[in-house]
This record gives sequence, structure tokens and C-alpha cells, in this order.
Amino acid sequence: MASLKFGTSGLRGLVTELVGLPAYSHVRAFCAMIGEDGAAGAGGEVLIGQDLRSSSPLIAAQCARAITDAGLVPVDCGAIPTPALALAAARMGAPAIMVTGSHIPDDRNGLKFYRGQGEIDKTDEARILAWHAKLALSVVPAEPASARAFDALAAYRARYVDFFGGEALQGLTVGVYQHSSVGRDVICDLLAALGANPVALGRADHFIPVDTEALRPEDEVLAREWAGEQRLDAIVSTDGDADRPLVADETGLFLRGDLVGVLTAAFLDADAIVTPVTSNSALERLGLFRQVVRTRVGSPYVIAGMAEAAAAGARLVVGFEANGGVLLGSDVDRDGHSLAALPTRDAMLPILATLALSASLRKPLGRLAAEQGFAVALSNRLQEVPQERTAALIARLDDEDPAYRDAVFASHGAVAARDGRDGLRLTLGDGSTIHFRASGNAPELRVYVEAPDPDAAMALLQEGLEFARTATSREAGNPQ
Repeated sequence: MASLKFGTSGLRGLVTELVGLPAYSHVRAFCAMIGEDGAAGAGGEVLIGQDLRSSSPLIAAQCARAITDAGLVPVDCGAIPTPALALAAARMGAPAIMVTGSHIPDDRNGLKFYRGQGEIDKTDEARILAWHAKLALSVVPAEPASARAFDALAAYRARYVDFFGGEALQGLTVGVYQHSSVGRDVICDLLAALGANPVALGRADHFIPVDTEALRPEDEVLAREWAGEQRLDAIVSTDGDADRPLVADETGLFLRGDLVGVLTAAFLDADAIVTPVTSNSALERLGLFRQVVRTRVGSPYVIAGMAEAAAAGARLVVGFEANGGVLLGSDVDRDGHSLAALPTRDAMLPILATLALSASLRKPLGRLAAEQGFAVALSNRLQEVPQERTAALIARLDDEDPAYRDAVFASHGAVAARDGRDGLRLTLGDGSTIHFRASGNAPELRVYVEAPDPDAAMALLQEGLEFARTATSREAGNPQ
């Protein structure tokens, strides 16, 4: 079980190290925790959802077995977007478990845990691990457990139809990159219900690891080709469990998640936004929001930040991340329609809000995006880099070796400032930034950059990736 760990959102690891006893015993530990707190749902119900990756049905079945053996009642919600499961859990006051690896490859999977009040926090994660050690389970019962089926999608659809109304997207033609997202059909249904003409694109019969933070080049090419072949006002999609959005403009150019988050917050008339340090530095300069709260990367940190903003007097709080996903921290009342808070990442709200803003202002998405004045920001990753190598690199760049740090970035005027809240974000002498951090979900080193123009940003990103590749190989004793 060495690779299993709680990352930025949920417990994740290789399928081979999750299926069977690990999945069963961690769910038993979760059930023990909520049992200790008296936090099970009515009748002891615990909801289960899953994404479309190949291992999810088996793991979901093992979750049901664990819930039953803990003396609780499993409820099967089937293949469903994570935020739809979270909404059902909140409405029923019941805990929930989502079987998903989100955007990571099909050979990995994970578990996201929810209380009736929302996503678990870091304290809960520690308690689950403590219960896991205390229970010390060694056997998984072979007999399957029965679970009643429940349609949790109906309320999720109604939530957005009721709030936006049947004409919010009237006249828009929107491409839907379906790939293997568990929300691919829900997106089309909702677009049509709000007056748009959805065009299904790229549906797959195998799992495709679409990462909203590090798009595959082939996905970017597909979007440009689709936009060139037919008139589309936008192209939208999500990651695997439909909690992080992808939104491309009329030319097929994808908008970063923090830009989509800003447009969503503007549409909702939020006065406070909460977002990680990786989001664009333009947020403070926009002047659109009374509060801009920065956090570490990961939805638990954003959720904690939203609670702090609300406690400080914010009227309407919206959280979002640079890799997408909007968390609604407050109830919204707009033109006689209400939208209840949903403090978990949700792809559907930002997709619909961004399109509705474009439609209401009669401005193409490309123009809306340009008007925000964001610095050009890019990100990518190096895969199969153990976290200890990333940590060693960051340590050397931070406090251990200032001469080395300045020498590495001498062509950019050396390093002017450092931010170590999550990984290491360096502001360079020429005003550009570069940020290195370990992924919380996989053995990956993430690199984020900001620069004044696209060419400079791409050059800095490639420079950063090549530097990190070489430096982490040296840490491993491999100079190549």
C-alpha cells in the first residue's frame, strides 16, 4: 500500500494497490469515523458514486461491502459526476464516497470522502488513517453486498435548470468534448435545457486521462480542428469525474481554470474569491472583488479559506483553482432564482455561468477572456518524478543555495522574491514567475509560469521543464 496517500483531493494510488483490502479497509475506517461522530445519514445510509474508468465498478462494489460490514447501508448512485454525488449527500445529510481517480491514468484510481456537510478536511483524513491503523483489517469478505439504487442526477440537473432558466444560452452552439467524462451526457442535457445547441464531439469507449491543468497536445489540436470545421461559440468538457471544467473559446483556444473561475465569480456578483497561490497574479489587480484570499493547492484548503472569508463578513464567496473547478461557498439569489451553496469542486456551474455571461453581454468568449488582462500563464508536468526528488530540488532553490538559485535564473534577472506556501513560486527579476511543486495525486512535478506574452511564457515553461528534468535526474544519480 506504499503508493496510497491523501493528496489534494482524496485518497489515490495504483489500482493494483487500491483494489481489495486497501479500498475495503479505508472505507471501513471512514465508516468508523462517521460512526464515532454520529454522522451517518438517515437509516445509516452512505452514498456511493463512480466514474467511468475500468476499475471503478469493482472498487465501488468493495465500498458497498465495507459499508455493510460497518453496520451501515450502502446506496448505489452509479456513474455520476462527483459534484452531483456531493449535492445528493448534502440534501440527504448523508456521507458519501466517490470512486474516482479524476484526471490521472487508468492504472490509478482513488476514493473521495464526503460528510453530509461536504468534503472531508485534512483533520478527517488524519482520523481515517488513524482508524485504518487501529482496525488493522486483514481479510476482505468475498460475498458481494446489496445496495439500493438511487437517481442522484435528477436533482443536479434541476439545480441548474431552475437557476439559469430555459433561455439563458439561447442561440449558442456549443461543442461538447465528451471523451470518457462521467458528466458527458449531463452536459449535453443541460445545455439543451438552457436553450443552447449542444454538439457531441470525441466520445470514447476507453478511459482518457484529460487533465485540465496539463492538457494533452492532441486535445488542444482537436479543439482547434473542431472550431475550424464548424461554427461553435465554445467547446466545453470536464476531467474524468466532472468536477473540473474545460472551456474553449470560439477559436478552440482553452481558457485557464482561474480565468473561468473569475468569469463565474463575476457572473454571480461575488465579493470574495478564494484561490490557490498557483492562480494568475492578475486577480488582485482586477479590482472586481473586495477580498482575494490565496491558499495552498487543494480543495480542502480552498474550502477552509472560504469559511474564513465568510466569517470575515463576505456576502458571496466563490472559490476556484487554476486547474479548474469552482466551489460555491454561499447561497445565491438572483432574479428570483436561488442556487444553494455547494462547497466542492463543480464543473457544471463554471461552464454554464461562463457561457451565460457571454450570451448576456453578447460578447464572444475570446473577447471576454482578453478583457480580464491576465498575464500569460502556462503549466505542464514531468511524470514519474518521485516526490522526494521534487522536494530536494525545491529545498536547494529555496533556502539551501541562493547562489545556485540566482545562477539558474540569471538570464531573467535572478530571483526577486519567493513564496513557499505550496512548493516554491519564484518571482524573477524581469517580472515573470516560475513555480515548482509536487503533485498531490501522482508522482509528478508541476511547473507553472507567467510572462508578458505567449512566446515568453512558452520559452520560460520549456526552460523550467528542462531544468527540472535535468535537476531531478541528477538527484537520482542519473546525469542524463
